[in-house]
Parts: sequence; structure tokens; C-alpha cells
Amino acid sequence: MKNKFFVVTLLIFASFTWAQNKQILFTIDGNPYYTDEFSRVYKKNLELVKDDSQKDLDKYLELFVGYKLKVHKANQLGLQNQEKYINELKSYRNQLTKTYMNDSQVTSKLIEEAYQRMKEEVRASHILVMVDEGALPADTLKAYQKITDIKKRIEAGASFEDVAATLSEDPSAKENKGDLGYFSAFRMVYPFENAAFNTKVGQISKPFRTRFGYHILKVVDRRQNRGEVAVSHIMIAKKNDEATNQDVSKSVITQLYQKLKQGESFEELAKQFSDDKSTADKGGMLQRFGSGQLTSLEFEEKAFSLKNPEEYSEPFETQFGWHIVKLNQKFEIASLSDLKNEIEGKIKRDERSVLITNSLASKLRGKYKITSDAKLKALVKKSVNDTFYTQNWQLPANRVPFDKALVTIDKASLTANQFLDYINNQQKGTIKTRPVANLVDELYENWLDEQVIAYYNGNLENEHPEFAHVMEEYRDGLLLFDLMEKEIWNRAKEDSIGLEKFRLENIQNYKWKERYDVAVYSSTKADVIKNVNKLLKKNKSEDFIKKAINTNDKVEVMVKSGIFEKGSDNLPITEIKKTGISEVIEKNGYYFVIQVKNILPESEKTMAESKGKLISDYQQFLEKNWVDALKSEFKVIINQPVFDAIKKQM
Repeated sequence: MKNKFFVVTLLIFASFTWAQNKQILFTIDGNPYYTDEFSRVYKKNLELVKDDSQKDLDKYLELFVGYKLKVHKANQLGLQNQEKYINELKSYRNQLTKTYMNDSQVTSKLIEEAYQRMKEEVRASHILVMVDEGALPADTLKAYQKITDIKKRIEAGASFEDVAATLSEDPSAKENKGDLGYFSAFRMVYPFENAAFNTKVGQISKPFRTRFGYHILKVVDRRQNRGEVAVSHIMIAKKNDEATNQDVSKSVITQLYQKLKQGESFEELAKQFSDDKSTADKGGMLQRFGSGQLTSLEFEEKAFSLKNPEEYSEPFETQFGWHIVKLNQKFEIASLSDLKNEIEGKIKRDERSVLITNSLASKLRGKYKITSDAKLKALVKKSVNDTFYTQNWQLPANRVPFDKALVTIDKASLTANQFLDYINNQQKGTIKTRPVANLVDELYENWLDEQVIAYYNGNLENEHPEFAHVMEEYRDGLLLFDLMEKEIWNRAKEDSIGLEKFRLENIQNYKWKERYDVAVYSSTKADVIKNVNKLLKKNKSEDFIKKAINTNDKVEVMVKSGIFEKGSDNLPITEIKKTGISEVIEKNGYYFVIQVKNILPESEKTMAESKGKLISDYQQFLEKNWVDALKSEFKVIINQPVFDAIKKQM
């Protein structure tokens, strides 16, 4: 499957400068396409294209026309009316609006607060008394009194840990006595984080509420954030020997550990033997990471336990297999400027976002002209009664009097019936304010906030021109993706006859190079490999050789077997001339001998063996011919004088 996000966002990378004069550059079947869009897209992508030919304006115009031809075809086929397309476009718009649905001042304060907290890790224990967010006042008060009584009991001398184990309603407390370990910003819900970072070490917080209920917490310790580490690793995936059904990976990692202690290169061993193919060719090097960023706590703790660069761990096991980790470098926590975007993204995904939303709503109320019908609002109040609290309130039987404008935001009107529907939907919510008149007032303010923000959201294309044009590019990109999937990608996968014909016509591109069925023996010692060479010439087996040479807990030789293509990185030489036992080969400080069991000549790949590359090549072939067909199907007229003028300007 093609990467839809990449296709859709291909043209959306940077800010742009508008062309001042908007003229028709070309038409497709009479539909106009303008100079401003062409100029904007060209300038935006100028630094992104690697092919210099695409920077040539004549060739770029050809590409642009081809792009618009495909979009025109998609619209002709009605792809823009498909439910899938409409939903995906809506989803993309929701993503784009997040940048604009923001209060920058509040966001900046929250970013600064989060960054300061990220510099530390707090270790805390807690006690929880559970109560639903929408609980009745009596139940809420009961829970609050219970947590208050627990706090008094601890202040009178009871052990926090013992009380947590017996009274906390957190299911894990019986095992961990409320201990949550070390955490930093964004690891807990925001109210809990606030309590933890605002309580001193050794002290107990005041009771506070989260969506889970009431808590108290005790801060046990604070420490500086450990920052990040860069490490390399060798991983041997878990493997069962068919004969013994025993995991042999521990044996292999132990041998590699012994070779490290003998002074062999960590990077070379990783390249030769690590089963993590994404890092092996880089000497096992992983991207740097911090606390809580890996799925394996064992790996993380082992990495952070290393003190000095080049220090490596003993073999250890995770759910992925056996590892040896080497420390490359330690990093302090990054600067605020480096982390700003990451922090802002996290803020928008947690409870802090409510603070931003409330502030934005307040500013928008000042931005727009808002009027309200007080008499109609009073009529709404009279229609709501105490049955709301038991979720039994019913909408008025006669809703005609409420089908009038209750609120106007600029030119958009919202009826009292819309507000009544909102009230009805809130019966299962958390707001239980009393008396009911105050409840309606609170719900009205919340509803108005939502409606003001919704109005702003729906009007973004008019308020922000750059947003409108990014959305236009998304529309075209989504259509193009759906069209390509229909006309090219799926056809290339399903057209087995066409695919086979294309393969045979281009068979030189789908062949195996010469391949070798080999066992490659390696060591850092020339005399060891010479000995291996002699044993192989005596027809000794791989197991015999390893047992004979790897003695006294020393791993002097290792073996990698398989079928490898000519020029493979798994071979110390690029080409093998004959079967049998090679002479000793020296490369990069290692010595090798190759047992060549068979040489497989160049041969045609089967359809199955060449399928991935074959489908990709066939797709490109189909697309090229398809664009030529579209140029014949639709009438394209270039406004040459206008294009010549653009070339002079640009």
C-alpha cells in the first residue's frame, strides 16, 4: 500500500509568498487553473526536489499539468462524492485545525511549566478513594471525608505505606503499597502531576481530585532527570534448536560476550551477528532515548546503568531476545527550544488542553459580536427541572416556541432547540450543579463556548488564507491517491497477465546474480582460521570445529551459513570462483575461510521472487502511459503569453 499521508502532503511543506497577479495559466476542458497556485507550489517545492530537471519551469509546468489532469479525471469519475473520501478529508481538516485552535499565551506558560518539570523526576506514593466524575454530591462528599480521615490517620503516626496497602482503592496498592516509582511531566494525569510537583519531599499533599477520584500522595524523593543515552547493542533473537528444542540464543550471546572480553570490536561483531537488522549494519547503534521511551524496562535500566562511554553490559534477556549493550554517549535533557514542539503536542493531548480551550473561547467571545435572547433563555430554564439529576428529564413536548434564535454569533444563528438538545445530552455528564436554574446557566456558558469555537473553526478558510490553500492541496492529494489506487496501484497488483508480460519484456531487470551456498568462518586470529582451514579440508563438521577450537570458555571462531548473492555484505569477498574450501582471507582486522558448498549461476527470478520490484516498476510504467492517455482524453490549452511572463518574473 502506498503511503497516503506522504502522497497527500507532498505539496505541503512550508510557508509561501502569493503572486500578486492572478491570471489563467491553462485550462483543462475549459476549467481554469491560475498563475498564483502554480507560482506558490513551484516556489514552495524548489528546495525539495533533487532532480534539477524539475526546477526547469517548462518541465515543471508539464508536471503540474499532469497532476491537475489526474485530479480532473478523479472529479470526472465522482471520487470526491465517495463517503470514504469525505470522511478522510474531514479527518485531515481536523488535524490541520489544531494549529489554529490555540491560545498562544496560555500554551507558552504551560510549555514552560512542563519543561521545568521535565528537568526532574519525582518518586511518589499515593492513596486513592474512587468516586465517579458524575457522582451525586452526597457520594462526592463521602469520598472526600474518607480521604480526609485517611490523611488524619497518617498525620497521627500511621505508616503511609501500610495504610495504602489496606485502604487505597488503587488495585495495585496491595502489591506496591502505593509506590508509583519515578515519573516526570506527562506521565500522570495533570492534577496528579500538579500535586506531585507542588509537594515537598517527605510531605503529604492535601486531598485532590482527578477523574479517578480523591487522592493524597507522599513525595518520597526527587532527582534530576537522567536525560538520554545513545547506545549500541547486539541482539540475538530467541531461537529453538530443532533437534533439542532448546533456546540456543543464550549460547550465541555468551560466545559474543567472550569475544568482546578478548578485545574484539563491538561494531564488527554487531555487523556480523546481530539479529536486529535495522541496526546491525550501523554497528548496532540505536537512536538515543530517555526514561520511559522504550517498551523494554530491562533494556532501558541496563543502558542507564552504564557509566562511561565504551563500557558494555553483560548479556541480559528481554522479551525480544538476548542483548549486550554498549554506552556511546550520555546527554543532558535538551533545551526548551529543542523540545518546544514535542511538549506542545503533549499538552494538546492531555488535560492541560482544557485550559487552552477555555482561554481561546474567552478571546473569541471578545472577537465576535454575540447577542442573546434573555426571554427565550428564561423560557428554556423553566422547561428544565430536577429530573435532570436522575437522567429522567424529557425535552418539551411542544418545541415550536424554542425554534427561534437564542444566540447569534456574527451572522450565524443558533436556536433554543439546539441548546435544549445540548442540555439533554449532558444528563449523563459530570455537571450536577444545583439548583437547576444555576445548572442551566452553567450549561449555557459551556455550550456557548463550544459554539463560538465551532464557528471559528468553520470559518478558518476565510480567516486564514494559508489554511484555505493547504486544505485545497489536501483535497487534490486525497483525490489523487484514490485515483492512483484505482487506476494504477491495484491494477498493477491484480493484472497478472500484464505483469508477466512486462516481466518477460524486461527480464534483464529480474535476475538473480550468481549465488553461493556457503559457511563463513571468522576470527580475529590468523592461526585460528588456518587451523579451521585444515579441519575443513579434512571434512570436519561445523560442530566439530567449534568444539575443537572454542575451548576454555574462549570463543575463537564463529560461523555464519546461508545462500548469499554475489557482492553480499555477508561475504568477505565479492566473488567466488569455485566450490570447496577457500584460502585464508583477511579483511578489516578479521580472518575468514569460506566453505563453498555450491555455486548457483545467474538465473531468472520467478514471479514470486521478483514480485515487489516488479510491481513497483509496472506501476511506474502504467502511470507514464496513463498520463499520455489523459492528455489525449482532455483538451489542455496553455496560455503561453502568461506563462512567458511568469518565467521572466521567476
